[in-house]
Amino acid sequence: MRKSNKDIFWLLLACILVFFVNLDAIFVNIMEARNFITAREMLQNGNWIFTTINELPRYEKPPLPTWLTAISASIFGLESLFAMRLPAAVLGTISVFMTYQIALKITQNKSFAFISGLVAVTSFYILLSSRDGQWDIFTHGFMLVCIVFVMKLFSESENRYRNALLGGLFFGFSFLSKGPVSLYALLLPFLIAYGVVFKFKKGRVLPLLTGLLVAAVVSASWNVYVYLFDTHTVKEITTRETGNWLNYNVRPFYYYWSFFVQSGLWTIPAFISLLYPYLKNRVFDKKAYQFSLLWTLAAVVLLSIIPEKKSRYLLPVLFPLAINTAFYVEYLFRSFISLKAKETWPVYLHFGIISLIGLAFPVAGFVYFGENLEGNMIWYLLSAVSLFGLGVFILLNLIRKNIQKSFYGTILFIAVIICFGLPLAQAVNPNPDYRGPDVLTANLEKYNVPAYEFKQFIPEFIWEYGKAIPVLYDGTDYQIPDEDSFLLLVEESEHELKTAMNVFEAFSMEHIDSIDINPVAKQKVRLKRVLFYVEKW
Repeated sequence: MRKSNKDIFWLLLACILVFFVNLDAIFVNIMEARNFITAREMLQNGNWIFTTINELPRYEKPPLPTWLTAISASIFGLESLFAMRLPAAVLGTISVFMTYQIALKITQNKSFAFISGLVAVTSFYILLSSRDGQWDIFTHGFMLVCIVFVMKLFSESENRYRNALLGGLFFGFSFLSKGPVSLYALLLPFLIAYGVVFKFKKGRVLPLLTGLLVAAVVSASWNVYVYLFDTHTVKEITTRETGNWLNYNVRPFYYYWSFFVQSGLWTIPAFISLLYPYLKNRVFDKKAYQFSLLWTLAAVVLLSIIPEKKSRYLLPVLFPLAINTAFYVEYLFRSFISLKAKETWPVYLHFGIISLIGLAFPVAGFVYFGENLEGNMIWYLLSAVSLFGLGVFILLNLIRKNIQKSFYGTILFIAVIICFGLPLAQAVNPNPDYRGPDVLTANLEKYNVPAYEFKQFIPEFIWEYGKAIPVLYDGTDYQIPDEDSFLLLVEESEHELKTAMNVFEAFSMEHIDSIDINPVAKQKVRLKRVLFYVEKW
């Protein structure tokens, strides 16, 4: 049995290395750009309640994560990507510790809870969401805190009202992060699993009702206020978002059946942990194992019912899956040395693949990055030496059947990739034709006229540019600017260019420049614009 204070220290260190280091190494993606623009406009324009993007109403997502991001930016600076992503890293850390607490609560085994936390911090989508300025980690992180207090409410006799109130408060925080998403995908499957396996104790009605009242008030606060003072816009956005859930990214029911792959590094152990007939008599706590398995599967089934499906929507599944996977890992710690060959080959395959990647990286990395290593050689050398060394360490301990050391070596493997490998992202096939906001700024100074976006703005460009650009298309028709001359950004596609020519057929349109903010050589038309100088005849 491990000492809890050591668990906390090592788990916190793992979170710092995996979630916080090199937070600004990767370029901003479209979802992040939208969120960061909204946070910036909170600070610049004071739009804290009636949130905006490119100075247009943005009520699709509740504002709590944006508030936290704006506060972080006000402290560390609007130009700091670290500041913009910091709140997500904090919520990722909270999520890992809540996973630890849930595992500890259901088993009273600190070593097992520690393994659960380490699996969680290195699971692919948890790692990705905690380093990315999207709001999924906020809604699920707050809901995990709520779940911990709900478990205390139903399992402890003391502090019932405190646990109910705090559970309701964090439920409200979850709702203020992304609406009812986590209620459906994380809390509901938890309640199903907990009720079936552990049962709900009686005598909690009044505290529970009190918690539900707090949850309802906090959850509804922003939504009701915005609805009362901007009813028309809220109705339009709600109708559009509801349609997306039913008609956008529609996938078949079985789309999520490979959900265990989203744990990334732990794909093989995660899959084996789902084999109930095999593992049920091998785990140290069968009842707790049934709970984590049922929680995981219930979440997958509920998510599968929703027509709209995306891989990142599986994030809430990965928390109970981390606990479930830990049951298999803990079993290997206890029993691997005495297992028969038919049980050991998946373990050799799992750790063997990780070891092979480490051993191959010095050569494979040098060949892959090639001449792009210029200016990044120090990061390549640090990555190559560390990953090769860990590959040897994991392999040697695998041969010695010391699975515990191979496991911890794997955690270090991920930390090394984050600390030394992420800066190499700048060497991944960079776009030699990159032309960003400076192009627009230079032409605005040259022509001394305003600029407009023709149909829809590029969030990444607006984020880099630093301020809003009016869009002429209002969803129904194109608005003609009042100015006699102006700059116009049009998507670099044949259809959009023809449409622009038709809309401004009474104007002269001179192609003066081009914009291409693709960060890598692989081109996306969405990130390219043709810049016109438009003038009335």
